Amino acid sequence: MAVILIVDDEADMLTLLDLNLRLAGHETLLAANAEQVMRVLESSTPDLVLLDVMLPDVPGTEICRKLREDPRTANVPVVLCSARATENDRVAGLEAGADDYVTKPFSMRELLLRLRAVLARSRLSRPPKRDGSSPG
Repeated sequence: MAVILIVDDEADMLTLLDLNLRLAGHETLLAANAEQVMRVLESSTPDLVLLDVMLPDVPGTEICRKLREDPRTANVPVVLCSARATENDRVAGLEAGADDYVTKPFSMRELLLRLRAVLARSRLSRPPKRDGSSPG
């Protein structure tokens, strides 16, 4: 299905998300902080980033802004995930460039459906890949 970079500093949450996304058929990449995110992105470009807002070194909203500024990741969908659930928090996340904002605690079923919807929208907005064959 999709390659999803999961970013969360809580080991239990990272494990839970990793397991459920893999069971749903996705390939996962894992990071617990901004430094690890940048290391992962040096070698691969995921189809989607599931990003915790409250990380120990750099806020997830700042990482989201950096992803949007980099031409390699500018079009990669970002779903922010946070226990911070006020309207101001959600608006700040969306203003940072997130495609969706999910508040903790969340239903895994709802999260998987939201990720599927964001992935579907991002695939619709991308130009088709050229495979080198001629139309016909």
